[in-house]
Amino acid sequence: MNDMITTLQETYRNIKPLIEERMEELKRGKTEEDIAKEFFFCLLTPQCRARVCWDNIENLYNKGILQKGDRKTIADNFYGIRFRNNKADYIVEARDKFFNGGCSLKKIIDSNKDPIVLREYIVSNVRGMGWKEASHFLRNIGRGEKFAILDRHILKGLYMCAIIKSIPGTLTKARYMDIENSMRDFADNIGIPLAHLDLVFWYCFNKEIFK
Repeated sequence: MNDMITTLQETYRNIKPLIEERMEELKRGKTEEDIAKEFFFCLLTPQCRARVCWDNIENLYNKGILQKGDRKTIADNFYGIRFRNNKADYIVEARDKFFNGGCSLKKIIDSNKDPIVLREYIVSNVRGMGWKEASHFLRNIGRGEKFAILDRHILKGLYMCAIIKSIPGTLTKARYMDIENSMRDFADNIGIPLAHLDLVFWYCFNKEIFK
């Protein structure tokens, strides 16, 4: 058996209770603030470290900058964020559309029971949020157990397990869905739920369970 697959299975046996605890936490009811913070967090994540992104969100939210700041103020207060001006622009646009007097994203989520439809809606209506970010956001609010979060760690892991032949530089919708289906089959074959597998990969590479 592939050494990486053996490592995944052994790691999962060791951290399964921690993952189950994390998944239960994700399923708890989310306030408007919870949803906003997770949403903005996922807008920051492309090509940035997850923990740095979350630290930025907590810091700027606690200061009221995410809720009220303009593009320049938000960008100027980021640290360790690549493409800060573009991401500040995405945040302000999404904030005005879904949180500050626009249509409520929480109401959209609460009224739609199909995560697949929700993901399609988010990708089509949020600038700066692609398939990976939308999948990540829905997973973090307890609505994305059917989805793969194909960040660089997961793609590297899938390559090491010979599930994909190369690590793609970009992911079209078709390519994303193809790899997601392959990852779903792989998860079934090795006895790790898809919703848990990305956290196992993350733990193997980073030695923690985070977001």
